[in-house]
Amino acid sequence: MGSHGIRDQVAIVGMGCTPFAEHWGKGLDDLIVDACAEAFTSAAVQKDDVDAYWFGTAQSGMSGITLARPLQLRNKPVTRVENYCTTGSEALRAAAYAVASGAYDVAMAVGAEKVKDSGFQGLNAMNPPGDGTARTLTAAAMFSMVAPAYGQKYGVDDETMADVLASIAVKNHYNGARNPRAQFRREITKETVLKSPRLAGNLGVFDCAGVADGAAAAIVVRAEDALKYTDKPIYVKALSFAAGSGSGLIDPGYDYTHFPECEAAAADAYLQAGITDPRHQLAMAEVHDCFTPTELVLMEDLGFAPRGTAWKEVLAGTFALDGELPVNPDGGLKSFGHPVGASGLRMFFECWLQLRHEAPADRQIGTTDRGLAMIQNLGGYPGEMLSFVSVVGAALG
Repeated sequence: MGSHGIRDQVAIVGMGCTPFAEHWGKGLDDLIVDACAEAFTSAAVQKDDVDAYWFGTAQSGMSGITLARPLQLRNKPVTRVENYCTTGSEALRAAAYAVASGAYDVAMAVGAEKVKDSGFQGLNAMNPPGDGTARTLTAAAMFSMVAPAYGQKYGVDDETMADVLASIAVKNHYNGARNPRAQFRREITKETVLKSPRLAGNLGVFDCAGVADGAAAAIVVRAEDALKYTDKPIYVKALSFAAGSGSGLIDPGYDYTHFPECEAAAADAYLQAGITDPRHQLAMAEVHDCFTPTELVLMEDLGFAPRGTAWKEVLAGTFALDGELPVNPDGGLKSFGHPVGASGLRMFFECWLQLRHEAPADRQIGTTDRGLAMIQNLGGYPGEMLSFVSVVGAALG
């Protein structure tokens, strides 16, 4: 990949995040204002101090006016972006590059989604094709193919695989139960997961992330200016993005046991950040656990476990809150919820809290001495995917 990176050139100096929930009493404007107000306060700036805005939303607006209206911005550049479930990350990536380029001194990325009282269940596709090319499988069905394929390739029997996936769900709900902003704040048992109704293949209700309303925001400046805004900035070490061609869906060699785009984006991010041993150099990772088998495979694509061994690490508790490498300490998509436009920025928000030692005491990780955190966001389906990977750190260098 040809990325040169912007390591230590940009810092996040303010962040905000609403609770993710079924916000029947709040509209999109309310969520945007709430997230932005928290970010403005944390960076000690006003909306007019921000030179340019990037707004990420998948289904809740078609232009920058969707953000400019509730914030009452006057003659500010506001760009609306959308890129599947990486939409919020895409907004942050654009804002960071704009500051690094010198085009702006202060930029802001905002992601928001309001879908729960739209009249539709879950996410609804825009302008579905009517020419017979529309996919007939749901997202759950597409990702459900990962588990049996992985089990067959690596010799994991069905009972053990069910235990592994249930362990991932239990872990993320345990973390989310300790997060006041999470959509689902209740611990669950393996028995509950295993007995839940099946939705697609062997995936049950508790193997799938919830759809939520929510918003998140980040303010970025050049690294040399960071301490003017906060005494605890978070520095951008890497920003990487990879989009696949979709050929996996027609490639007989694609076996549904890995996500090449995620592996490629991670490799590029590690190169930018100077990471050679992610499992031991990272303090934590926020990954895109849209479904439990997604998180399983990502542990290998991101280099946290050798191929064919992540299932053993899951059962050993390696990625638990008190494990060797905490993964999704905020509950992940599984427990925190997934408003598409906001999810990527929500991941950054958790890294912001953890690296600044501002997470609630009962879920503050004990590995922050490593100083680095990963954000991994994906969109699409196995074989037809795009992936974002970022690394942030609590100090320069």
